[in-house]
Amino acid sequence: MQGILIVDKPQGWTSFDVIAKLRGVLGTRKLGHSGTLDPMATGVLPVFCGGASKAVDLQLDHNKTYRAALRLGVKTDTGDITGTVLETAPVTAGVAELKAVLPRFVGPQMQVPPMYSAVKVNGQPLYKAARQGIEIERKARPIEVYSIEYEGSPEPDTYCLTVRCSRGTYIRTLLEDIAEAMGQKGTMAALRRTAAGVYTEAGAHTMEEILAAKEAGTLESLLLPVESVFETLPLLTVPPRAEQHLYNGCPTSRYPAPDGRYRVRNEAGQFLGLARVEQGVLRVEKLFVERSAG
Repeated sequence: MQGILIVDKPQGWTSFDVIAKLRGVLGTRKLGHSGTLDPMATGVLPVFCGGASKAVDLQLDHNKTYRAALRLGVKTDTGDITGTVLETAPVTAGVAELKAVLPRFVGPQMQVPPMYSAVKVNGQPLYKAARQGIEIERKARPIEVYSIEYEGSPEPDTYCLTVRCSRGTYIRTLLEDIAEAMGQKGTMAALRRTAAGVYTEAGAHTMEEILAAKEAGTLESLLLPVESVFETLPLLTVPPRAEQHLYNGCPTSRYPAPDGRYRVRNEAGQFLGLARVEQGVLRVEKLFVERSAG
């Protein structure tokens, strides 16, 4: 089993719970995942299986898209409705005020990670300190919000937003800051990740679907090829001589391709891995195929 399984993470599960369950289902301990989701969040969690786990740190696109619900009138210790209520306040703003402040939150900015997060300070995750009631000073980190769209109000004082953002963006914190800009208290009432990099919820499978595929013996058909991670790179098809050089880690000089980074296939159409061409010299960057015996 090698490839990428796009899991639709169920509510109440940690990302680690998903990995622990899938180790048994997929029959391998070699699993990695991209972009941790809070237990209350649902949606796209790409899981990298077998040899594909080498691609987790090589992803080209780390941007995320979320559907989130902001509830006004309440502030919690965790920044979402699963936490302990710290403050309540009458709601004195609505859609007009929300729409007025949203443009302020689009673009590059600095964001302080919430205490209830997996960010490590001095080797310890912040959430462990938070559970003991300890507040630790955090440094603001650069993030970028590409767009925020208002999607309606399903119930009084609750507003749905679609947010496209860079990796490392905490939606809980963003929503609290939006509420504050409106002169209100606010917390996150729901969160769903609809896209992580090149992967979207359209290609995601629920745990029930994954277990049913395991029973039916069709689990492998749910896995996307590792090449899908690199689909935005130009494709280079190499002849047998260059293919052998890549397996052996040898450069191929006078290679007839423009300088740059490529995903590489052999003449049979098999994905080999990543390579670079620099000043006409082709060099392997990372192989995802077993070494050829040729």
